[in-house]
Amino acid sequence: MKVRIKFSKYGIMKFIGHLDVMRYFQKAIRRAGIDIVYTEGLSPHMVMSFASPLGVGLTSDGEYMDIEIKTPISSSEAIDALNRVGVEGIRVTGFYQIPEGKASKAMTLVAAADYELRFRKGHEPRMDWQSDISHFFAQKSILVMKKTKKSEKEVDIRPMIYQMSVNSGTVFMKLASGSTANLKPELVMDTYLQTLGIVPEPFAYEIHRCEVYADIGPEGRPKLTALGALGTEIK
Repeated sequence: MKVRIKFSKYGIMKFIGHLDVMRYFQKAIRRAGIDIVYTEGLSPHMVMSFASPLGVGLTSDGEYMDIEIKTPISSSEAIDALNRVGVEGIRVTGFYQIPEGKASKAMTLVAAADYELRFRKGHEPRMDWQSDISHFFAQKSILVMKKTKKSEKEVDIRPMIYQMSVNSGTVFMKLASGSTANLKPELVMDTYLQTLGIVPEPFAYEIHRCEVYADIGPEGRPKLTALGALGTEIK
């Protein structure tokens, strides 16, 4: 049985990198008594994959990982067991059965993500920066210099910004995410501030990822659906 786990990452755990999160869940799954499938061979390891590893310093309510289990367990039992052996800062919020097959893997499905961005205390610009976000988002093209491994190239990031708004100092963004197109919220905010003549400060933002989506629509007609909604709760 293939299962998708949804979890939150917050507090001090936002400084824990992806590999440590993976090791954390390997231990938590064993301690919770979940009968997970292991690979075969000389060095067996848990069948486990993450949708879109979160950057260090970000918090989230929309993290996903896929596992495969031998013995069925109800969603409520699994969530309780994992949280009982877990630590403060990581909380499992969903446990869903998903269809079999490579096409259902979370890491290959990711197409977009929701973010909330706010300034850290003492780092907010002194001038009015909120009123022009709607005009920024309304542009047909937003060109930026994006760094690659070998060089820099000019990229139009506007097609990768699906939504952008601000409310009481918190900026909401729905951005392209995944292997095909991936846009970071800090790059969008830096670009916006530069259009206002504001020099972005390093480490000035607090960023929270709210949800991760798959595109289940036909080609040319995107339809974004949360990864958790592609599975069903286990009774």
